Amino acid sequence: MLIAVLSDIHDHLPNLRAALADIAKRVDDDGQPVGALICCGDLNSPFVVGELAKGFQGPVTVVFGNNDGDRFRITVNAAGTNVTIAGETAVLELAGHRVFVHHFNDVGAIVAGAGQHDLVCYGHNHESLLRRTASGGRPRAIELNPGAIMGWRPGHGEVPATYGVYNTNGTAAIHDALTGAELTRVDD
Repeated sequence: MLIAVLSDIHDHLPNLRAALADIAKRVDDDGQPVGALICCGDLNSPFVVGELAKGFQGPVTVVFGNNDGDRFRITVNAAGTNVTIAGETAVLELAGHRVFVHHFNDVGAIVAGAGQHDLVCYGHNHESLLRRTASGGRPRAIELNPGAIMGWRPGHGEVPATYGVYNTNGTAAIHDALTGAELTRVDD
C-alpha cells in the first residue's frame, strides 16, 4: 500500500493541486493507487479541506498545525467528506503498519526514537527529512518529514514544494510536488 504524506500547505492551492495530481498518478508494484493521504498540519484556511477532499478519493487524515487558527471551521468543513480531522496527534494502522502523525518536528523526532511505530510523520519546519530510525526495538522504522507544500522555508526563502510517499513494502521517497521528480529515497 502507498501512503502519501504532505504538510504545511499554508493555503498554497496551486502547489497542493499539483501535488494531488502527481499523487493520483502513483501506483505500487501491483498497480494499486495511493491508498491513504496524511496531512501533518498547517492547512491554514478551512477551504483547504475541500481541496483535499476533492483532490484525493481515498481516506485523508489531517492533524492540526500551529497555523490552523479556525479549527472549528476546518472540522465542520471535513464533516461528510473523506477527510478525518484527528486533532493534534493521530495514531493509525494502515495495511498492518503503525503510523504516528503530528505537526511538530521535535515531537516527531522523539516519537521516532521510541521505536513504537513503523512510520512517524511530521512537518512544521518546512524541511524535508527521510531516514530510518534504529532504536526502541523497531530498527527499520521510517521517519518522514515531507517538507512544505507551500514551497517556502523560514530563513531560506523559496524551496521546492515537496511531499512524501511511504510504501508498506518498506521503502519511502520525497518527491517534488511540481515535477514529480524523486528527490530522496530510502530502500528496504
